[in-house]
Amino acid sequence: MVATALDDSGAITGFREASRTLKRRVQPVRAARAIRRLVADKDDTEQVFEIMNALAGRSVDWGYAKLLNSSEGGVQAYRRLELADRLQDREWLKTMPAGSVGAAYLDFIVSQDFSAYGLAEESRKVTDSEIEAAHPRAWYGRRLRDVHDIWHVLTGYHTDALGEACVVAFSLPQTRSSGFGLIAAAIAVQFARARTGYPCARAVFQAWRDGRRAAWLPGQDYEALLAEPLDQARLRLRIRRPDVYERVPAAVRNAYLGGKG
Repeated sequence: MVATALDDSGAITGFREASRTLKRRVQPVRAARAIRRLVADKDDTEQVFEIMNALAGRSVDWGYAKLLNSSEGGVQAYRRLELADRLQDREWLKTMPAGSVGAAYLDFIVSQDFSAYGLAEESRKVTDSEIEAAHPRAWYGRRLRDVHDIWHVLTGYHTDALGEACVVAFSLPQTRSSGFGLIAAAIAVQFARARTGYPCARAVFQAWRDGRRAAWLPGQDYEALLAEPLDQARLRLRIRRPDVYERVPAAVRNAYLGGKG
């Protein structure tokens, strides 16, 4: 994550200067090019951020306004914690109780060799992104980026192609970002074309539906959530078991048409 500090005048340093509005013009052609590259290689994470940047529109404005208008979200906006910095602290994560969201998250990132800073670095490869800007809405964008792997843990979806499609489908109603919708739909279509014989596309639809029914995750206190028992957190947040996804064998979850397999 970008280090921050106060200079002699009291100004925050370490972030990019924000543009006047941070509003994004929708760029469908750019998104279409990026989705083709992502379908060809699901591990090309840079393309995810290209798509999100191209299709962000006013979704960040909507999410930040919703954050301010909820009691817990307002506290989080006031604190403006940089979650990547917190989630990068593995010694802190090791203090989480057994069976907690935080313990499951630590197991997840260790098993996948992931890190919060790694995801942040991928997002910075998009040269015209303002995700590192010194602006409250940019902070909210970083928040959405940094909780992605926690949402994997909460929803029970793995990092295979189908699992990623399901997490972004779940994220669509949570964020109203069209980029998530495009990614989920594109991968679902590729699975349908592959004719695996398993309900892959239906798993993506279930994830979208469950995202609509769940509590609003961007406004959660993630430090408190990580200490909460995982089963209890799922119940409180109304996150259902991904039973359709679980019916698809692990060996099939990357077998979509166009993917590396």
